[in-house]
Amino acid sequence: MPRPDARADAGAAGPAGGRLAGRRVVFLSWRDTRNPEGGGAERYLEKMAAGLVARGCRVTIFCVAYAGAAPVETVDGVRFVRRGTKVSVYALGMWSLLRRRFGRVDLVVDVQNGLPFFSPLVTRRPVVVLVHHVHREQWPVVYPGLTGRVGWWIERRVAPRLYRRCQYVTVSRATRAELRALGVDGPRIAVVHNGTDPVVSVAARKSAHPSICVVGRLVPHKQVEHAIDAARSLSEEFPDLRLRVVGSGWWEAELHEYARDLVERGTVVFEGHVSEVRKQEVYEESWVMALPSIKEGWGLVVGEAAAHRTPTVAYAGAGGTQESIVDGVSGILVHSQAELTAALGGLLRERAARERLADGALQHSAGYTWGHSQAAFAHVVASALRGELVSDQDATGE
Repeated sequence: MPRPDARADAGAAGPAGGRLAGRRVVFLSWRDTRNPEGGGAERYLEKMAAGLVARGCRVTIFCVAYAGAAPVETVDGVRFVRRGTKVSVYALGMWSLLRRRFGRVDLVVDVQNGLPFFSPLVTRRPVVVLVHHVHREQWPVVYPGLTGRVGWWIERRVAPRLYRRCQYVTVSRATRAELRALGVDGPRIAVVHNGTDPVVSVAARKSAHPSICVVGRLVPHKQVEHAIDAARSLSEEFPDLRLRVVGSGWWEAELHEYARDLVERGTVVFEGHVSEVRKQEVYEESWVMALPSIKEGWGLVVGEAAAHRTPTVAYAGAGGTQESIVDGVSGILVHSQAELTAALGGLLRERAARERLADGALQHSAGYTWGHSQAAFAHVVASALRGELVSDQDATGE
């Protein structure tokens, strides 16, 4: 797989830096990383926001309010404005733009997490649409019935027409292909990959007993049940097996009930929402990570685990996993639940195979840096401000 061009790691001193100084950019997003439901998508948008701040932009992230969060605060130079619920936040974002509540705005980044913010209806400023993945498979799982069908109709039919003149950014070529299938045509989809954070040094080491981790939000489309089923099957061969589930979400109670027998035996351990240090410890302790999600734009946790030499087993059909994982080199891509269980069992069983994938995972993840991603995203923003569209190749330097 082609790697990002390391020369793009120009940082704030790059050409886009001078062009962006003083520009005001507003991100409209459902969530931020401090939200209990925040995840890799929110990590990405805040990294991109920080990259713009480093280049002299004044950046605001507008997102939903939640318990314990300040309505307005500035963190690392990024201003956060939190209003409404996960339903009303869209209308409030449009209203705030229309009424100029953000002051002068030079560009809007409309984060389409299933639903867009419909920003072209209320602003004439350039709009960049950030899409991590298409939600075709998730709508019927999260919102069965009419609500899901309406949501998918908006994403599939309405959004491509509304944003037909806008620049798109996505994190993987798989999502780019899906967007093109929805009618987002022409050279206006820039692929800006996720980066990988520098490894956090922790005192933990690989556990003495077989250990699998799952890291992410506990929601139905993450399919954590598949990892639990795998642990149930493999525990007959590996009686001291541990499956550690890190994260929280509204599906958590159902998962606890589903795994009750394994929790009582100590095979499955729900860690909950943990500190960053504890998350890194779990990565370090685990022999392998399972990522049984229906769909991933990229799979930020893949790189995080890889930095600790922990390879990932994931579904090939999840989209972005086909790029964040090199099958057979940095992890294993499977096509069914039975294959997921078999691959996990094989890696627990075969240390040599595990070590080979661990080396590959570390090497592959090192090729993706946040510095490159921020430089590429800044280039897209600077181009949009000039009224120019950017293709995948233009953005990544490949």
